[in-house]
Amino acid sequence: MGRDGPRETDLYPPVKGYLEAMGFEVKGEVASADVVAMRPGEDPVVVELKTGFSLALFHQGVERQAVTERVYLAVPRLSGRRFQSALKSNLGLCRRLGLGLMTVRLSDGLCEVHLDPGPYRPRKSPAGKGRLLREFARRVGDPNAGGTRGQVMTAYRQDALRCLAVAARGPVKASAVATETGVPTARRIMADDHYGWFERTARGVYAATPKGVEALTALAEALERLSPHQTCSRSTDGKA
Repeated sequence: MGRDGPRETDLYPPVKGYLEAMGFEVKGEVASADVVAMRPGEDPVVVELKTGFSLALFHQGVERQAVTERVYLAVPRLSGRRFQSALKSNLGLCRRLGLGLMTVRLSDGLCEVHLDPGPYRPRKSPAGKGRLLREFARRVGDPNAGGTRGQVMTAYRQDALRCLAVAARGPVKASAVATETGVPTARRIMADDHYGWFERTARGVYAATPKGVEALTALAEALERLSPHQTCSRSTDGKA
């Protein structure tokens, strides 16, 4: 090992020894591949060596998949939580790319395979798919540019804005808000008050808070696009 840290060549003897113990003939630096291992009648195994996880390492691994599906990445195995966290996240990336992953403990040359190459089969999430489809169906129009940072106009926020337009006129029963807006969950939205827009003035009766009045002004354009037939009345004192 070099004085300034491990070198890629420090990984070669342990990786070579590990593969030879499995019956492979191993050679280094063959046609741009760091390590090539062969057994009779099998496709070659290629191992790319790096002193740490990097984008370049993954690029090299993906390039080697053009000549064989049996491609591994190898890095030094370090101690500490930081390395364990990096190992876990990069295992996920290797799995998605169809790459194998091994680590080498340079103190004693222990070579450990954490993942073998194989086709990626993502675990499906019916619940996640359901949430995506429901949100898409319930959201009115296309109020957000893709890549938007900050507050996104979700279907829930659109419903809350509908309710706010009614509550801003003055204290009103939740059932009346639900009827006028067509939002069946109006009572729950105003009771939960995720945005600080509503206050309960009596049992089942809600009004807009000062923050809600400000939001109604700031989001007037969004409300107009959302409900062209629903207008927000304003009182003579200028309050929504």
